[in-house]
Parts: sequence; structure tokens; C-alpha cells
Amino acid sequence: LVSPETRVSVSAHNAAIALAKAPGSAGPWDKFCFGLDASALQERLFVSEENVDGFLGRVFCPSSCSQSALASQPLIEVLHVAEDRMQMRLQ
Repeated sequence: LVSPETRVSVSAHNAAIALAKAPGSAGPWDKFCFGLDASALQERLFVSEENVDGFLGRVFCPSSCSQSALASQPLIEVLHVAEDRMQMRLQ
């Protein structure tokens, strides 16, 4: 993380933290953790094609699913992610 570029904005009903990657870091973040202290962190995934596929695989087809059930799962492709909207395609 780059400290000078990190920003915090707090209001009565919301808090936002903007984080910036260090110059040597590359690629999207997969997940982040938050909480009151290190012993009570909650994990959240960023929206990406891999994270959506993984989530749907766990929800719709638990580890006991057959190979044919896995092959018939819908293909979900994340096309665009922005602050105000997300576009996905389902096949």
C-alpha cells in the first residue's frame, strides 16, 4: 500500500477508505478483510470473473456434484465493473 495516497472519509452513516497499491504491485485485488481488530476480520471478495465463478460453483454445485452437473453450469462472464454499475453476461 502507498500511505500518502490512502484516504479516509467518514460521515454519520458511512465510511470509505481508498487504498492505493505500491508501484511494484500489479494486477487486481481478489479480496479484502475488515473488522474492529485482527481477531475479528471479515473477508469480502472483489467482483471478478474468477470470484463470481467460484462463488456460483459453491452455491449451485457443492463438492458432491457429479462431473455432468458441473458441465451444465451456466457460464457467467463479468464484462464491466464500475462504482455505479456492473455488467455481466450469462450463457
